[in-house]
Amino acid sequence: MSIFTQLFKSLFSPRDISQFRFQGIGKTILYVFLLTFISVIPATYYTSVGISDAVNATQETMKSKIPSFTIVNGELQSDTKEPITIKNERFTIIFDPTGAVDQEDMAEMDATFAMLKNEAVLAAGGQTNSFPYTLVSDGTMSKEDITALINSAASSLPVFIGLLFIAIYVFSSGIKFIEITILALLGLLLKNLAGKNLQYKHLWRIAAYSVTLPTIFFTIMALLKTTVPYSFAINWFVGSMILLLAIKEVPSKKVKSDK
Repeated sequence: MSIFTQLFKSLFSPRDISQFRFQGIGKTILYVFLLTFISVIPATYYTSVGISDAVNATQETMKSKIPSFTIVNGELQSDTKEPITIKNERFTIIFDPTGAVDQEDMAEMDATFAMLKNEAVLAAGGQTNSFPYTLVSDGTMSKEDITALINSAASSLPVFIGLLFIAIYVFSSGIKFIEITILALLGLLLKNLAGKNLQYKHLWRIAAYSVTLPTIFFTIMALLKTTVPYSFAINWFVGSMILLLAIKEVPSKKVKSDK
């Protein structure tokens, strides 16, 4: 059975999931990497588009609409006494050296780039990413220096986006393996409750396929930019229920009766 067929069947068939317990661990690990790859597509896409739009919009806006400023020891300084918000067709830029806006205020924003008092923040695809000014320089930088830096970043954007995808993918893969490992440990309890004779290695394989439905569901929600309340609890509940149903599909060990 191909790995894509397994993905499809894992969406609705606990019986098929239970049968995957006998396959090689290498194929199961490959499946987890595939599932992770699918799950990071929304975050990678929206973040990449957001970064691209941010760079282009900032290039145009920095020249004429952002007042003169300096960054001294990681702190944005300007004569501006209140935040400045500049809205374009697809993107919003916030310039705030006063400290009135922080990263938490941008949690619900989309397609927004902000130069805050101590950091630059990009909000895209429902996620925020912050970059302290000290990552660029511990000394003094002017508006002209930042403009030159942005122009340089624009030319290196494809490479940066590629590295960003790798970073997101590696981090998400680690989280997914931890999730499956914890779910498999829960399976040790569930298999005793169900009276099934399963080893941990079998439970780990079953758990890897049991997370398919919640993973694909939240991937679709992320593509639609739809926030799901109690997503953490829902993810674990659905994964656990599918794991339990798959365990129940495993034949019970026959007990020989004495005659």
